[in-house]
Amino acid sequence: MKKFHLVSGACGFVGRNLTKRLYNTTDATLIIVDDLSVGLHPSEWLQDFQSKKVKDAELIGADERIWFFKQDFRKFLRDLMENGNFLKNDYGLEIETFNDVFHFAAIVGGRAKIDGDPMMVALDLAIDAEFFYWVCRHKPDRVLFPSSSAAYPVDLQTDKDAVALKESDINFHSNLGQPDMTYGWSKLTGEYLAQIAAEYYGISVACVRPFSGYGEDQDLSYPVPAIAARAAAKEDPFEVWGSGKQGRDFVHIDDCIDAILMALDNISDGRAINIGQGRLTSFLEIIEYFTKFAGYKPEIKPLLDKPVGVHSRYSNMDYVKNEFGWEPKISIEEGLRRVYDKAVENLEKKNA
Repeated sequence: MKKFHLVSGACGFVGRNLTKRLYNTTDATLIIVDDLSVGLHPSEWLQDFQSKKVKDAELIGADERIWFFKQDFRKFLRDLMENGNFLKNDYGLEIETFNDVFHFAAIVGGRAKIDGDPMMVALDLAIDAEFFYWVCRHKPDRVLFPSSSAAYPVDLQTDKDAVALKESDINFHSNLGQPDMTYGWSKLTGEYLAQIAAEYYGISVACVRPFSGYGEDQDLSYPVPAIAARAAAKEDPFEVWGSGKQGRDFVHIDDCIDAILMALDNISDGRAINIGQGRLTSFLEIIEYFTKFAGYKPEIKPLLDKPVGVHSRYSNMDYVKNEFGWEPKISIEEGLRRVYDKAVENLEKKNA
């Protein structure tokens, strides 16, 4: 039977990498939705891109297996709620029920957005509430909700002791602690809605908490590609937000996608699992990696007036390893090398 998967926020960093994986490894038809407020049009990240217009949608690929709707995901959901047959009637898509649904639509933009415009980020609460309301009525086969390491209590992420955060540090039946700004609250609330959807509505839902995902095609508003680009240009002195001693658990996007699909195959009750390396790496270490690749040793210039977030945030991966046998495959050095090589390629194109 023909399968239909739905991906919201499909043109953002994680969404487009997941879409490419689904397109290359399945024969399903993909319905992808993104308003392109921060995402990139599929013509910028799909190989051998070709498309044709069908009303207000784009039908993409030689095999016409990707339908792209450029719009706010909430409008797409409301259209589905008001007329459950609109995809069939208007576009000829014979969808009785979506098979897998991946929900990446969110207000995102890195630390500057999280600290700089927390009320805009709080709109994620509205997006997620409408999403789960639709899910509980449409009842797709499986749902993936991406939470975040920002859902963990910030008092476990101070400069006093670096604590490897484990899944049980969030327990909806006890004190939840204080998540990281409105972004953390929205992700924590999304996890709660996922558990409600599973327990009260019988929806198969898996949640994941990625730590600091990075990759070659990530936007320069995120630290890893931004630092790589500046190292490729041999910035000296080398600026770093805060002291640079704050650390994160950096995990490559290919490993993130592997773990997302693994979670979807193995979790149905709304539980959340970590996605990380289980390793704390400071921003000074990231700079050291990249400048070593570039072959120079710059003076470090701390920018103490910039937002830095919590001091240390990294995962305990014991549960994922012991329960599911999953471990990341890409080392921090290999992943950063990929990002640096891409930064050099981009710099050469710019200077050509």
